[in-house]
Amino acid sequence: MAFELPALPYAYDALGEFMSAETLEFHHDKHHQAYVTNGNKLLDGSGLEGKSLEDIVRESHGKNAGLFNNAGQHYNHVHFWNWMKPNGGGDKLPGDLASRIDSDLGGFAKFRADFINAGMTQFGSGWCWLAVKNGKLEVMKTANGENPLVSGATPILGCDVWEHSYYIDYRNARPKYLEAWVDNLVNWDYVAELLEAAS
Repeated sequence: MAFELPALPYAYDALGEFMSAETLEFHHDKHHQAYVTNGNKLLDGSGLEGKSLEDIVRESHGKNAGLFNNAGQHYNHVHFWNWMKPNGGGDKLPGDLASRIDSDLGGFAKFRADFINAGMTQFGSGWCWLAVKNGKLEVMKTANGENPLVSGATPILGCDVWEHSYYIDYRNARPKYLEAWVDNLVNWDYVAELLEAAS
């Protein structure tokens, strides 16, 4: 399947002080577009053209680095835009998601601390994740364009800690960005949908 850049699910200025229109214009229109453009060139002739995006990510991992990097980042960003919404974040989670975070991760406060720490301690570019692995929720981190799909897990929440995601708004203050992201931007309804699909 050819990669396509999805439209943002909200206006460029909808996330206000927590993620600026300038950041979204660069991140979505330039960075994500580049993954789509380059990914389509690398997909052509790869033998994976008819596969789903998830399968392209899994099957190119360790075999076709260029395709994997662009397909992985395309997958990550398709979800990243939906993992945010205006007036999101905070600790009011849909029922099943809240109870799973309590049972698997020791409660919301511990999850929040562990998720932010995963993002802070990912050296260089990468992502921090909430994923389902072997039926349990886990907090993970990955380098560059990798995601939990390549370790047999299903991501249900991911935060981009590449500098292009936060440098315009937060400069080098990655912890401040992560805190603002979890507390003000996360679309918990979308996370709950992905949890249900993964269960």
